[in-house]
Amino acid sequence: MRPGKLTLLIQLLLLFMLAACREAEQVEVTRIVQLPAETVEVTRIVEVEVTVEVTPEFKPVDLALLLVESIPYQEQWAVSPHADTTSEAFRHWDGEDPAEIPARCAKCHSTLGYLDFLGADGTAAGVVDAAAPLGTVVECAACHNPATQDKTSVLFPSGVEVMGLGNEARCMECHQGRASKVTVDTSIANAGLTAEDLDVVSEDLGFTNIHYYAAAATQYGNIAMGGYEYEGKSYDARFDHVAPYDSCIGCHDAHTLELKLDECSDCHGSLNTPEDLLNVRFLGSLVDYDGDGNMQEGIYFEIETMREHLYTLIQTYANEVSEMPLVYDTAVYPYFLADSNNNSIADEGEGGYKGWTPRLAKAAYNYQVSLKDPGRYAHGGKYIIQLLYDSIEDLNQAVATPVDMSNMRRIDHGHFAGSEEAFRHWDAEGFVPASCSKCHTDTGLPFFLAQGVNIAESPANGLNCATCHDNVTTFSRYIVESVTFPSGAALSSGDLDSNLCLHCHQGRESAVSVDARIGNLDPDDPTGGLRFVNIHYFAAASTVFGTEAKGVYEYPGQTYFGRNEHVTQFDTCIECHDSHALEVEVDKCAICHGGVETAADLRAIRFNEEGVYVDWDGDGDITEGIYFEIETMRDALYAAMQAYAATTEGVDGIAYNAARYPYFFVDVNGDGRLDAEETTGYTTWTPRLLRAAYNYQYALKDPGAYAHNGQYVVQVLYDALADIGADVTGLSRPEVPTTPEP
Repeated sequence: MRPGKLTLLIQLLLLFMLAACREAEQVEVTRIVQLPAETVEVTRIVEVEVTVEVTPEFKPVDLALLLVESIPYQEQWAVSPHADTTSEAFRHWDGEDPAEIPARCAKCHSTLGYLDFLGADGTAAGVVDAAAPLGTVVECAACHNPATQDKTSVLFPSGVEVMGLGNEARCMECHQGRASKVTVDTSIANAGLTAEDLDVVSEDLGFTNIHYYAAAATQYGNIAMGGYEYEGKSYDARFDHVAPYDSCIGCHDAHTLELKLDECSDCHGSLNTPEDLLNVRFLGSLVDYDGDGNMQEGIYFEIETMREHLYTLIQTYANEVSEMPLVYDTAVYPYFLADSNNNSIADEGEGGYKGWTPRLAKAAYNYQVSLKDPGRYAHGGKYIIQLLYDSIEDLNQAVATPVDMSNMRRIDHGHFAGSEEAFRHWDAEGFVPASCSKCHTDTGLPFFLAQGVNIAESPANGLNCATCHDNVTTFSRYIVESVTFPSGAALSSGDLDSNLCLHCHQGRESAVSVDARIGNLDPDDPTGGLRFVNIHYFAAASTVFGTEAKGVYEYPGQTYFGRNEHVTQFDTCIECHDSHALEVEVDKCAICHGGVETAADLRAIRFNEEGVYVDWDGDGDITEGIYFEIETMRDALYAAMQAYAATTEGVDGIAYNAARYPYFFVDVNGDGRLDAEETTGYTTWTPRLLRAAYNYQYALKDPGAYAHNGQYVVQVLYDALADIGADVTGLSRPEVPTTPEP
């Protein structure tokens, strides 16, 4: 460092060196001196304790300064945007009167403003008290000071505070934007507009600008609510990239701000320039978001196309509904301008747009959100896609010529659909309990494989590569020799990769747990305080393994099919399903099953032993697919359960709703339907009714049961019907072939 006079600002700037240099073991303290608050001559390495007196200009603060001949990382910082003294971010106010950075801008556009916000200058933390003088950029002291060392949370414009952060909190404070869904809704309410006024033009309503580089808002999705999230829609939460590349400083150099491209290349192939990242696409992104037929292009281009559709629609809406054409110019504030000559070009003199309606304000805000974070495709691309999709969908309702969305897709396939209930169910609680985390968080399965137990985890945004791959460079998978089912059976599909699937697609209950719940109760006794036993969703593996897994309730004295032995090439999870899209690979089914072109066609398939056609459900149709045989018998079981409830003493009427927990409710008026006012969960279970209800629910919760082990499911439905007293005349029960004695 060249000798010179230090002002308090430069003293603050040097504050970071004490921790940085000591950590690197680069310096040795030589002496301690006491200096006044005026100026200081510096000529050598010293440790200085400075006490600043109260003056009109500064507030009291004790500083420990370590003055060194070179500043760590100075060269790297000097080439970063944070050090660019010529940029608009730091020169914008040069011509203002007074020539200063306003308090509302100072936090992110000057070092003194950021220190003021942190309270490092002795003022209250969380607010900028005064305008900042011109002349500083984002200097060392902005991030390296006692206040940032302890900073672990960030308050977003939505009012949501994200806690438990590391050093990335320093970055997120300024890279979060300045507006949110809450801001937009408030502006609409302040204009006196309600939900009934979606298409009412108001001169009191204006455009809401997210502001620049709102990367944290993109990454934190519905947690931060940086985009305009439409009512009734669910959105992706924080985008969880694989660790350690899941935070600002995990992906960006903390001083140059440049991306760590060489490290990105480990998983994403050869990346030589930041532009190469535009072509990156997550292997789980197997839907065509923008509907252009290209699922090889990077997420960046999916967003680009959708935003182009939205802009076209915004202009259409402005013409048709607001009857005031508009045009957008990213370089001219306030960005959306009145296109007075309707030429779709921002001509000189065309001022700010005045034809805002609530519907248009929401869509325009999301359009801007998708532009102002240049790294949107990497920070939280699917969240941005959802915002664009919903904006298009909403505007489409109000224009004469809507954008064709028939080929667009809003969400990914199940494992990667972070916006859906399977991953968003626990947002209000803030954690996923140990009983659910194995299958509903990205880290739950790896933890279970390593420890044999689960713990509560933070809500996840779907699964990711590291959920199944123990190495995300080579993409090798965790090795699982066998899987223990709820019944206690340890089973293997014979394929190590498919065994990973069995962990979560086995259900959570079994015949064993149903019997344990019932104990020694009389079959028709409703006074035992029984509760419903729910198999849970997509118990495909239990169905496949049949009586080996005992996922359904098997009745005493009956024999049941074991594992469904499909043809050798297609008898495991990943041989029939795409391991990422999860969809059945229909083209493979068509090799043997003629007429199969779509997944829906699979329901028409039925297996017939040596030309013998059996009418399992007794409806007279011996050619229908096994899916429809099961459907008829399942419906018959539901009717039999209701009839049993109506004729058994002490048992309430029963009604079912697959979309409402706890699924079975008291049918108060006995009309056989679950009415809106009927909300009391069912409690007068008898063992007989509970067994039937368990099997009924099972047959619903595995939507592929007809293919996974159709005859096994027919068996348990038949037995449930017979046990609960239904007339099974005309129905047939598949029988397990006996093995002839040698």
